[in-house]
Amino acid sequence: MTDPISADDRIPARRVLVRQLLRLVLYYIGVAAALAVLNAIIPNFFEHLPVGGVSAIGGSDPATLALEDALLSGDEDVVDEWVANGVVVESRFADAKALALAMLGTIVVMLPVSWVYKGIHVDGVYDHSLDETALILPAVVAGIVLIVQHSLALAFSLAGIVAGVRFRRALSDTFDTLFIFVAIGVGIAAGVKALEIALVMTMFFTFATLLVCLFGDGLESHHAANEKRAKLAKKAEKRASEGAADAN
Repeated sequence: MTDPISADDRIPARRVLVRQLLRLVLYYIGVAAALAVLNAIIPNFFEHLPVGGVSAIGGSDPATLALEDALLSGDEDVVDEWVANGVVVESRFADAKALALAMLGTIVVMLPVSWVYKGIHVDGVYDHSLDETALILPAVVAGIVLIVQHSLALAFSLAGIVAGVRFRRALSDTFDTLFIFVAIGVGIAAGVKALEIALVMTMFFTFATLLVCLFGDGLESHHAANEKRAKLAKKAEKRASEGAADAN
């Protein structure tokens, strides 16, 4: 079992983590300020955002649900009136607009997670592609969730497709699994138009991760990197001693 990382070895990492904490605070303050400004400039700004989907019935906007009821009931007068007013076209593209906003929102929400991943691995060996993967994965998951959320057949089809595709990639650290789970959770929340849930999730995750790493004894990748450096130092010391013996 490896020994905990000494305080001297963790001084650079602690400085990076403290800077990351300050960076997160400033980022979330900036996001809140930007939302407040947009809400003041654009009327009913928050009504256009993909939020509140968890409490919404069926995950669709009222206009879409009313249009579906009119089509199912065969009320041609209502449908013709909506076509003349352009409501049908707007309702048909409502999900596409919500998905586009949700995808942009996942980037805003996941940026701090990507920063934290790089920050906690600054002194260790890590997968450099995982932070980019975690940044884009939620947008893809959001699109998939929007497609399959109203169709049980599509959901089972997707499960079969995913089961047939195997990803063989070992993570360098067990803690990295949490970043994948957070990315998937954010994608699901964005897909059901509950981006506020994704924001709360990532805020808790980023601050909790930094605090755990700041006051903990280091990740497995840190221990592995320290062991590798110790072995290289021993080899260099051995070669130096052998060279001094040969010189004598």
